[in-house]
Amino acid sequence: MARILVVDDQADVRAMMAIVLRVQRFEIVEAADAQQALQAFDASAFDLAIVDIFLENKSGVDLIMALRERFPDLPIVAISGITALDFLPSSPELASVVCLQKPFRPGDLTRAIETARGATHAAKARAVG
Repeated sequence: MARILVVDDQADVRAMMAIVLRVQRFEIVEAADAQQALQAFDASAFDLAIVDIFLENKSGVDLIMALRERFPDLPIVAISGITALDFLPSSPELASVVCLQKPFRPGDLTRAIETARGATHAAKARAVG
């Protein structure tokens, strides 16, 4: 069972994503901020992270960069309700991050996860080949 860390400072958004993903048989861990997210990664491994760009105390972009430093091949879905997230792919470290704008439907979230997992596998294949 794939483990996903859901990082969002809005409890209702985290809960909605957790419900959708648990139905799809993912194991979910929730974090309300970057510090909780990093602590969760210190305690356990994850197969994917969903990170809200606008978090309290530390930006989601900073969290994504920290995760990329520690886990370069980790699939990541960045979510935001405020911006189109067009700036993310301009940074090489963030090129494989999949962006999803709020509000989104459960199917959109599922597709973003599949895309992020596929993008990471494709990047690994290019690096090896």
